[in-house]
Amino acid sequence: MRLFVFGIGYTALTLIERERGRFSHIAGTVRTPEKARALRAAGIDAYVFGDTFGDAAALADAARADMVLASVPPSPEGDPALGWLRDAGVDPSAGWIGYLSTVGVYGDYGGAWIDEAAPLLTRNARSQRRIAAESAWLERAAASQARGFVFRLPGIYGPGRNSLRDVADGTARIVVKQGQVFNRAHVSDIAGAIAATFAHGTPAGVYNVTDDEPASQGEVVTFAANLLGAAPPAPVPFESAELSEMARSFHLENRRVRNAKLKALPGFSLHYPTYREGLTALFEAGEGRVTA
Repeated sequence: MRLFVFGIGYTALTLIERERGRFSHIAGTVRTPEKARALRAAGIDAYVFGDTFGDAAALADAARADMVLASVPPSPEGDPALGWLRDAGVDPSAGWIGYLSTVGVYGDYGGAWIDEAAPLLTRNARSQRRIAAESAWLERAAASQARGFVFRLPGIYGPGRNSLRDVADGTARIVVKQGQVFNRAHVSDIAGAIAATFAHGTPAGVYNVTDDEPASQGEVVTFAANLLGAAPPAPVPFESAELSEMARSFHLENRRVRNAKLKALPGFSLHYPTYREGLTALFEAGEGRVTA
């Protein structure tokens, strides 16, 4: 099996490391020459994706892939990976096509529980572009008679990227907005969910990939601080918090995303059903106590 990944980032690389034995060849795109060199040294044919991207070897690898995973964020002009395939006249022969999206497409539900059947209400321009990209990738899969999957992801944490490290390096924050919760998932569980759909016969479509327990930012940061024996940061009201435009937009939408469809996948189970199991495992591995 040959895998091609548009955007070998944190999640995709975790999937590759976990499932590497499945594939005879792995290739994909990255943003920088430095990362491309590092991945090539690890046996992954990595190509730098840019406005003038047209590497013949990359085109050949994409065309011959049995599986294509896309995680490149869409721009106002559309999904750049799909645009590249279209402009290059490449029609991948893949039988499996996956797209990494976001639970942000649902918009604001006032903290109510929702599932994959919920209407997509977001007014956020970034999330609206994700909705368009989801549809475009599913259409691409259908046109190629491939099984098409959309994985809607929440806040992602895992090794090197978690509240333990934030508390330890002093960047953790607790922004308080009444009733606000966030969905999250350990990157290892996300990789496991994607891999679970590789099996033939797995129903194609949209999957929410989240843990079981949406929680407030304060709950998670305080739990991490307690593990480290540190004092959590002082809470700051949302109204007076200094936040980037992107961070502020996250607090303008509130929902609890169900994962029953995910958990019904044959052979799949969450290793980290809540942030407590995930952070505890990371703490035991040295996160927040051992610096790189």
